[in-house]
Amino acid sequence: MRALIDLQKKLLPDLLDVMKQRYSILHSVELFQPIGRRGLAENTNLTERNVRGEVEFLYEQGLIQVTAKGMYVTKEGKLTLEQLTDFMNEIMGLSVLEKQIKDKLQVEHVIIVPGNSDDYEWVKQDMGKACAAFLKKIVQPNNTIAVTGGTTMASAADVMTVLNKENNYLFVPARGGIGEKVENQANTIASEMARKTNGDYRLLYVPDPLSESAYQTIINEPSINETLQQIKGANVVLHGIGDALTMAKRRKTAETTIAKLKTNKAVSEAFGYYFDKDGNVVHKVRTVGIQLEDLSTIDYVITIAGGKSKGQAITSYFKQGKSDLLITDEAAAEQILRGSPL
Repeated sequence: MRALIDLQKKLLPDLLDVMKQRYSILHSVELFQPIGRRGLAENTNLTERNVRGEVEFLYEQGLIQVTAKGMYVTKEGKLTLEQLTDFMNEIMGLSVLEKQIKDKLQVEHVIIVPGNSDDYEWVKQDMGKACAAFLKKIVQPNNTIAVTGGTTMASAADVMTVLNKENNYLFVPARGGIGEKVENQANTIASEMARKTNGDYRLLYVPDPLSESAYQTIINEPSINETLQQIKGANVVLHGIGDALTMAKRRKTAETTIAKLKTNKAVSEAFGYYFDKDGNVVHKVRTVGIQLEDLSTIDYVITIAGGKSKGQAITSYFKQGKSDLLITDEAAAEQILRGSPL
């Protein structure tokens, strides 16, 4: 396939450009349906005039349906998107990027979606779709799936679909809430994923972080201890990676601790651990839920993080953090390979 694409680039470069544009438009319609021409132009960075012409073409080919409410992708359009995915990844160089990131971070599986999730919400949804597709391949009957919070995980919950109609799955929050928007908290995401997959869920009503005395008191509460054992026994973990200082501010961390993070050049955060550029833990927040050392006993750890701004944080975490799959975007991957000084 690679040789054929290289020949097409030499002989028919315009054809590939047109394919990428039409694929992008069809893909955006699928993500945001029902959507109008103006919204489509904003999400594809094309003029309304260009969108109008492409929409007419896609409509004539039976790939989209145009209604008073907006545009929808037809069954034929969805099939076309599925069949084109691998080919478009090759055209955009994503397959090459995936191999480079696997080698750079020493991770078994890497999935890269086009775009920059810092700029476009649909890129986060694409990462979520990739996560859902991978889950369908690896999840087993009656598995427990632990999820962390954050905007990327919330987007993944939005696009989650039924994993297997015949089996039941339990979704649990990987740790307590950090006082952010309710829709971005692990409890909400776990319940939403359960709803979308026809699964079950358990909630963990515990703040994050906790003092040592509060931690010891809470984990001995029977109801919380029961949920905690379910979390610790998770078969699959879905988690994000945060920028260290951004996460510290979201936790309303004391200025003395923020100063410590700056002094120790903290770059990334995951599961309440703050890492420097070499993956060393420079600070840890006392949390109820999954700890870094628990990951070694979990069947599948899936990391979802993207955006150019996260490139350095992802590199930092993977210096020692366990993960079987990284789902990221093109902008983050390029930043990782660029290896900008931290």
